[in-house]
Amino acid sequence: MDLYFIIAGAVVGFIVGLTGVGGGSLMTPLLVLGFNIQPAIAVGTDLLYAAITKSGGLWSHHKLHNIDWSIVKNLAKGSIPSTIIAVIAINYFEISNDTFEQLVSVTLGFMLIVTSATIIFKKQLSRFQSNREPSQILIISIGAVLGVLVTLTSVGAGAICSALLFILYPMMKTTRIVGTDIAHAVPLTAIAGFGHFQLGNVDYHLLISLIIGSLPAIYVGAKFGQKLPDGVLKPFLALLLLVIGVKFSFY
Repeated sequence: MDLYFIIAGAVVGFIVGLTGVGGGSLMTPLLVLGFNIQPAIAVGTDLLYAAITKSGGLWSHHKLHNIDWSIVKNLAKGSIPSTIIAVIAINYFEISNDTFEQLVSVTLGFMLIVTSATIIFKKQLSRFQSNREPSQILIISIGAVLGVLVTLTSVGAGAICSALLFILYPMMKTTRIVGTDIAHAVPLTAIAGFGHFQLGNVDYHLLISLIIGSLPAIYVGAKFGQKLPDGVLKPFLALLLLVIGVKFSFY
């Protein structure tokens, strides 16, 4: 199966490079629906996969000064504690496998639907932009909610967080929003992934295969993405995520 996982990593990597949409919203559903991987294993493995693949982007954006570290710090103040608490809660309450799988599936479905709506209505959401600087408490609270949701689903650290930053910081350059989002996503996914590792929800053979397939494919997808119309790709992907999200909600 390693070859199939490498191909799966390549497919997701290519789409990520093509559209810019985070791999969590694609990889986890593919592993669960396409390979019948248990949702908890898919989420845990995908979190570490995201942390590793996004690290290169973190370094690049840092070198280009595309990261607002004060925003990253405030998001992390909320997300990192909530991630740790979520992992401890899962372990402490000794949730049965069936219940945990159902919780992950329903939450994953919800997050995919929200991600789909975020992509489709991004321009409409911009109407809610404000010129006022958001409060520190608001950013920390957003981070806390993201921490729990990302821990349960591996979805949200990318598309949803960047969309919220776009609304809250309308004057900020897109490249800086992307860089800030990635800088926050790396420690968030790494800590959540380590938490899932402690719970036994990481498949190392799967993780390595996905990385081998995705890294070169992301570069190729980015090259192709420069030539294809953005107005066609993202709506199609949003519709796909919506259909998958509805399926998971009734998984």
